[in-house]
Amino acid sequence: MARVTRAKVTVGDEVVGEIGEPGLLVLLGVHADDDSAKAAAMARKLYEMRLLRGEESCATTGAPLLVVSQFTLYGDTRKGRRPSWTAAARPETAAPLVDAVVAGLRERGAAVATGRFGAMMAVESVNDGPYTVLLEV
Repeated sequence: MARVTRAKVTVGDEVVGEIGEPGLLVLLGVHADDDSAKAAAMARKLYEMRLLRGEESCATTGAPLLVVSQFTLYGDTRKGRRPSWTAAARPETAAPLVDAVVAGLRERGAAVATGRFGAMMAVESVNDGPYTVLLEV
């Protein structure tokens, strides 16, 4: 996840998700072993993690999040010249878990914009810092 001053995601010519103020851009990878408990824990951590300026969180500031699914985060590049995607969850498993993270954030009161699962997306962001963190639960 990255602390950003703004970010947006487009599919073709359509803006499908955008935050126009400081918040978090979350590139969300789902591992083959992830489940609904992990999705709930991820939503809580994303909302409460003190990553914004002044060690604030989305929970304390109301800062928005842009959540974009990205299976390539689990690409294994240790062997050969092509990544292996075996650690990434299959789409039929990953999509509901991405939705669960988004729902968990919204249940907490977070303003959440999203990408479009499975689509070719163009993601634009203006990093604040830059400040990027790998968050695992």
